Amino acid sequence: MAGKKTPKKPAKKSAKARSVVRKKVSAKAGAKPVERRKSAPPTLRLRSVIAGFTVNDIARSVAWYRDVLGFVVGDEWRGKDGVLRGAEMKAGAVSLFLGQDDWKKGRDRAKGEGFRLYCDTAQDVDAIAARVKAAGGVLAHEPQTQPWGERDFGIVDPDGFKLTISKGT
Repeated sequence: MAGKKTPKKPAKKSAKARSVVRKKVSAKAGAKPVERRKSAPPTLRLRSVIAGFTVNDIARSVAWYRDVLGFVVGDEWRGKDGVLRGAEMKAGAVSLFLGQDDWKKGRDRAKGEGFRLYCDTAQDVDAIAARVKAAGGVLAHEPQTQPWGERDFGIVDPDGFKLTISKGT
């Protein structure tokens, strides 16, 4: 037994080597093997986002988004008493949900503080701004070209929610 060697423990694999699950050879002649790696934990992948605004006067807000900005009314939510409690406002592929404040947190609470909704469009921003002003809207800032090339204008809704409407170059 003197000449018998004890097997060595395999060397510890690197993190990269451990992450390789297998190599798959393509069906194409002469193709190199393709490494298949363990995938990282999945990240959040969203398909859309809808902002919901709690408003002081639902009828006034629906009218403002419809008549001033040009949204259309989608669904409406009414209470058992038939009173409008909320509405979906749609503009292209974007929806906003407006909901009547129930005043449980007080009638004087500020809305829209620290919040701005950035909206991208393929339309002419100057024409939209002119239409908004013609409908009685007041711009927070006139159309301007930003240093990064986008043209935008700002507006604030009746409850203080800030929106920037922009078109990239």
